[in-house]
Amino acid sequence: MFSVIRGYNILIVILAQYLTSIYILAHDRPVREVVLDLNLFMLVLSSALTIAGGYIINNFYDSEKDLINRPNKSMLDRLVSQNTKLSFYFVLNFLAVVMASYVSFNAVIFFSLYIFGIWFYSHKLKKLPFVGNLTSAILTITPFFAIFIYYRNFETVIFFHAMFLFLIISMRELTKDLENIKGDLAQNYLTIPVVYGESVSKVMLTVLAMFTLIPTLLLIYYFDIGHMNYFFYLSTFLLFVFILMLWRSKTKTQYLILHNILKFIIVAGVFCIVLINVDVVLNRI
Repeated sequence: MFSVIRGYNILIVILAQYLTSIYILAHDRPVREVVLDLNLFMLVLSSALTIAGGYIINNFYDSEKDLINRPNKSMLDRLVSQNTKLSFYFVLNFLAVVMASYVSFNAVIFFSLYIFGIWFYSHKLKKLPFVGNLTSAILTITPFFAIFIYYRNFETVIFFHAMFLFLIISMRELTKDLENIKGDLAQNYLTIPVVYGESVSKVMLTVLAMFTLIPTLLLIYYFDIGHMNYFFYLSTFLLFVFILMLWRSKTKTQYLILHNILKFIIVAGVFCIVLINVDVVLNRI
């Protein structure tokens, strides 16, 4: 079940939400106040439960495709019956709404819509080119939108951080489509590589990589992000390597390496948030 809900991804999201709250969204509040905020805890917990439920329903609909694309993981996931997965899905979503109700009725509506959005994506939108990729990227950053609304911090720097993350996630989704093209073809998933071909997909990835320079340069030169500028220098270098490798890639293994480069940028970005102010714990305890 831990494999089905991808518990390691959920732990990263939880860490990212807390670090984002401490260093970006509530950077003017004491760390203790943010960490011990019960409302924030409930929002983070609701997000984690909803995401776990999302992985379950996604696994349910993609079970046949995953047998082709990820045979080893798929066989492990099948140790848990489909009925058990669905039972967990409903329990997790129910608990997510209950936790959200502690914060406010608006939070209940937000997470109810989020749960519906994940289901609708897995059931219908995932098989559509462009729409599926865009929806997946939006759903991935939605948990951060929840705490963004909670703190009501509308500083411009936040939007550029969000833009960078959105572009990297969009690249990751398209790279995953290239990696999984064999299973998508077999199961009639109309992804961008299936409909328009690998060359068009590579052009799109190159354009998206170039677009990441916009928030990257603005964050480095126009905003105070402390030592996190080193992360953006590193990510720019890695994206340059990504593009060079992309145009030489033809096999699933090569696309998997590209996918892992983007995953590394995302995970490294989470941990590098602390570089915005390395003395934050001493200064704001």
